[in-house]
Amino acid sequence: MSAALGAALKKIAVAILTDKRALKAIGMTILVLIVALLLPLMAMMAILTGDIVLDTNALMAQIQQNLSASDIAMLTKIEDTMDAIETALEDKEMPSRVKEAQALYIMALYDHSNQSNFVSKLVGCFRENQSDAQLIARVNQTFGTNIQVEEFTRIAVNMRSTYIDYSKYVDPTTKNNLDLVQWAIEAYDSGWGYVWGTYGHVLTRSYYEAKLAQYPEGVGNYADFILANWLGRRTADCVGLVKGYCWFDPESQSIGYAVNGMPDIATEQMISWCDEKGNMNTMPEIPGLLLWMDGHVGIYIGDGYAIEAMGTKYGVVKTKVSGRGWQKWGKIPCIEYIEETEPTDPLEEVEAVG
Repeated sequence: MSAALGAALKKIAVAILTDKRALKAIGMTILVLIVALLLPLMAMMAILTGDIVLDTNALMAQIQQNLSASDIAMLTKIEDTMDAIETALEDKEMPSRVKEAQALYIMALYDHSNQSNFVSKLVGCFRENQSDAQLIARVNQTFGTNIQVEEFTRIAVNMRSTYIDYSKYVDPTTKNNLDLVQWAIEAYDSGWGYVWGTYGHVLTRSYYEAKLAQYPEGVGNYADFILANWLGRRTADCVGLVKGYCWFDPESQSIGYAVNGMPDIATEQMISWCDEKGNMNTMPEIPGLLLWMDGHVGIYIGDGYAIEAMGTKYGVVKTKVSGRGWQKWGKIPCIEYIEETEPTDPLEEVEAVG
């Protein structure tokens, strides 16, 4: 069996096996085939609920042993379309939206994929900082479908909550300024929202209700907007965007609390905590510096730009430092400040040694 087919099956598994409701939502021959060949139903449900670990290699072997020539042709076509979607979104500088687009294709748009310019039409539905409702509205309008926002969000939540891309990190084993910048860039590219008291988790309904109880004014005053725009997305407040990186464990993909030398402190405490700091006219050109103004912080990403969780109705945005009103800069004590360098692939290092 070809390597391309194995890659296709693995991509399909990643796109689909994120929510048990997906099986009901899709209803396509390809999924019936895959589900029938992967595992018995009970094992499948266990995978979807996280009770067991998915062994994709063994899974692919089981599938490949039972595929006909027509099945292989169909899966190869799916592989090509999945690759085309990935390439198109990368060209559009929206790599963080690839899984969402691929899931839409598999879940709801497979029967439309023979249309002329299908991939460009699908990718054209994606915009920066759009809500799930806005995305699905564009998809439904473009393809004449009736996808329910709630169903898509339910599946998207699982995709967004399972993985934060750290492939561009210089050193995932440390907390350093360059990786803080990459964290901020991904938050911006992925369209993170803003909710008071959050620091990078996906905003589920239960998490929202907990924050509403904790901050009845800071969250409650914007309840309608938050539910319409940020539910199902990762969210952070301004200082939470900084703390979230410091508390993030790439290996386990979890965000802890008050770990890695970063206490749970507010904006005023954050700038006071910085031993090395100064007024803006003294700021060095170092990516990953903390930017501060009264009641607000951001992250300097270099070349005169910052990324900040600006407010509930803005989310995580990219702004010019000049004219924004920043008053001070600081080096965050638990962050190691290093020079810019190219990220190293650990696998390449192993191969080189071998």
